[in-house]
Amino acid sequence: MQRFRTNNPYEEKFGYSRAVRKGPFIFVSGTTSIDPESGELRYPGSAYDQANAIFDEIVRSVTALGGSKSEIVRVRMFVARDEDTSKVGDALRDALGGVGPAATMIVGARFVSSEMLVEIEADAVVLDQADHEAGEARATC
Repeated sequence: MQRFRTNNPYEEKFGYSRAVRKGPFIFVSGTTSIDPESGELRYPGSAYDQANAIFDEIVRSVTALGGSKSEIVRVRMFVARDEDTSKVGDALRDALGGVGPAATMIVGARFVSSEMLVEIEADAVVLDQADHEAGEARATC
């Protein structure tokens, strides 16, 4: 099993990893727009910018464990306010629209800070080239 950690203060405080890889599966923890280096929340008040930063961090986490953006298969988005759902959806489309992962959005979430508007989890499945080719063959049948 491989683990990826950042300098996000909550990872150390609560004892979890940003992402974990077990076999071909990568699980990315709930991620907010906290800067992993400074510990400061980025883009308070902007759900779109927070979500965009989160998707960047998710892709970075998946890549650090040997995966790629195209191997992200599922995202779960937690949004604090109803009025931000379209903005978070836009960020998903802009970040992963070409990938087309399965997605869930839950509205009305409360976070550790009132300035946090979005938290996102993601899963990826890393396949070797033979698995990719077999999957493409099945998809075209």
